[in-house]
Amino acid sequence: MGAALLIPSCSGESGGTASPAPTSSSAAKPSASPSPSTSAAPSSSAAAESEATGGDAVERYEAFMHAAGRQDLATVCEIAGPAAKQAEDEGMGPCEKTMPMAFQMISPAQKKALQTATVDRSKIKDGPKKVEIPARAVKASVKFTDSDLGDAVMENRGGKWYVVD
Repeated sequence: MGAALLIPSCSGESGGTASPAPTSSSAAKPSASPSPSTSAAPSSSAAAESEATGGDAVERYEAFMHAAGRQDLATVCEIAGPAAKQAEDEGMGPCEKTMPMAFQMISPAQKKALQTATVDRSKIKDGPKKVEIPARAVKASVKFTDSDLGDAVMENRGGKWYVVD
């Protein structure tokens, strides 16, 4: 997740290049609330501006954190597809099997905080295809230590942002 608690389940130690892992409707129950990523597509100029500033990457990472807080396995594994695929290739097992174990490592207070966590955009390093989100950029209602929450790297692949490291 970028969160050190979830890193063993969804990423390796270096950035991956694998394609996003396919999701299966049987992997998890659908989320009770709609995902923020299902909103209407922005106009082409707004999309280009958002992509250029890393805005879509930040929104997608926030959706990822919120899903992790809800233990929404399908969303977490979809957004972290490339990192999850790399971890699986390194012997960690598929995201759908390893992520539930990672969810157990997150305290109830941290899960609640992740559901509303946001990213301070002034602290990210953004580019047109890659955005680095340091742990210190995450704002949440509970304090996460550096060992709890690691840095995240988002990469634009085919017009969508994914956690790659």
